Amino acid sequence: MSQSFKVEPWSLSIDGLVENPLTLRYDDLYKSFDLEERIYRLRFVEAWSMVVPWIGFSLADLIKKANPLGSVKYVVFETLYDPDQMLGQRNRFSGGGIDFSYVEGLRLDEAMHPLALMSVGLYGKTLPPHNSAPIRLVVPWKYGFKSNKSVVRIRLTDKKPKTTWEKLAASEYGFYANVNPEVDHRRWTQASERRITSGGLFTRN
Repeated sequence: MSQSFKVEPWSLSIDGLVENPLTLRYDDLYKSFDLEERIYRLRFVEAWSMVVPWIGFSLADLIKKANPLGSVKYVVFETLYDPDQMLGQRNRFSGGGIDFSYVEGLRLDEAMHPLALMSVGLYGKTLPPHNSAPIRLVVPWKYGFKSNKSVVRIRLTDKKPKTTWEKLAASEYGFYANVNPEVDHRRWTQASERRITSGGLFTRN
């Protein structure tokens, strides 16, 4: 995989209800895990989708390194908060917008599913900033907002987390958010989708 982007300093922590809390630096990701390419269709709740060749490693392998306690039920993901690099975060909000850092969560059994991926690259290169460098979650059976970006902390807990979009619009962006064409969003149908092609064009499916 050719490298086009690198974040320094940067670290990913795995903590909470674990026997072995971890802090991994950028290079540790390449030393600790075997990378593989996985081609996933990622469907978004706004009824569009993309097919992406992600490069990464199993989320389950990462969690296992921390030795979760038997009481763990949920896995919480927190994104990088750095308004100097991420200009949109300068409008950190206290009312009806996003209160960074962005938080998402999965049940433990979902996080341990073999399809759940921690991605460090796509299209043969490391993740660029606009694709959530240096590492992001990819959960292909859930709507895209569940695939948390620029992850810096993974916390294991026995309590269901209150995620960012649940706080903002729980009726439209629920915790589980499994892709289901038979269940419409409140404002649009999910029975069809628009596929974004490599040329940036929409096709209807």
